[in-house]
Amino acid sequence: MFAGAGTVLNILTIVIGGALGVFIGAKISEKLRNLVTDVLGCVTIISAADALSAYWDVELQESMPKGWVILVVIFSLLVGALIGSALAIEDRLEFLGNKLKSRFSKNGSSYFVEGFVSASLIFAIGPLAILGSISDGMGTGIDQLVLKSTLDGFAALAFAASLGWGVALSALPVGIYQFAWTAVGLFLGAILTNYQVAAMTAVGGILLIGISLRLLRIKQIAVGNLLPALALAPLFALAAHQFV
Repeated sequence: MFAGAGTVLNILTIVIGGALGVFIGAKISEKLRNLVTDVLGCVTIISAADALSAYWDVELQESMPKGWVILVVIFSLLVGALIGSALAIEDRLEFLGNKLKSRFSKNGSSYFVEGFVSASLIFAIGPLAILGSISDGMGTGIDQLVLKSTLDGFAALAFAASLGWGVALSALPVGIYQFAWTAVGLFLGAILTNYQVAAMTAVGGILLIGISLRLLRIKQIAVGNLLPALALAPLFALAAHQFV
């Protein structure tokens, strides 16, 4: 088994699930597609709640003085928002989505970019994407990515039925993101402690809430600009653990 095999499997399941979803979506009405999107938004809240449970992880809470965990989360999001806005990550994701839309979506579906951006963020955010990719790179197995691939395949099918080809093409940024973490595992080994991963996961849960609000058409939060918070969370957690 070669390093990155888990991510290759994940890419394939997203593309296949997305393609099947597009085929199914062509046979259902727009009203039903909107309902499917609403359901997915609600389900994403469940995923967010699962990720947010890491906030109460015992090891995370005991790694720093009482009350500092929430500060780590807040500062990760605030500084991440500043960095993400300066880099215009959300705009770049939408630009890439529009470029792919003009190439692959001849009918100009208004759902293409939303499907691409939302699916990219949903499939990339979460502990399985990071931990599974690192484990893959270290050669300790791809079990976590096999599980993630199964979940993503079914999710891609459901999303693409409502949002179209943009979901399938989200496999591109997801692959780049996970291959990067695989490289971390391959060359640097296990670099994050359990409490750092828990801090990152809790921040990811908040980002997932933002995605659910977008899918439910409640609030268009620029979640892409918050992505740097995922990288900052373990660094701030380490700083709080070492110096506070």
